[in-house]
Amino acid sequence: MTVDEEATGAVLNRLRRAQGQLNGVIAMIEAGRDCKDVVTQLAAVSRALDRAGFKIVASGMRQCLATADGDTPPMTEAELEKLFLTLA
Repeated sequence: MTVDEEATGAVLNRLRRAQGQLNGVIAMIEAGRDCKDVVTQLAAVSRALDRAGFKIVASGMRQCLATADGDTPPMTEAELEKLFLTLA
């Protein structure tokens, strides 16, 4: 599956944001910050990763259904459902 250029930029921004948030969580744990604060930031990291994954799937879905590269048949509905469920 390929991701269009516009989606790639958005996905990379989300992943970089998640990376920064995760670094922040690590620093919070090392500093002995309150558990509530750590969990709140961890949830934000998780949401950022989920959004990046959904963006990748959404942008590639048309291509997966509509085209095949000659060697690979288009994804079936069941395969797409499984792909979505891996993110859930």
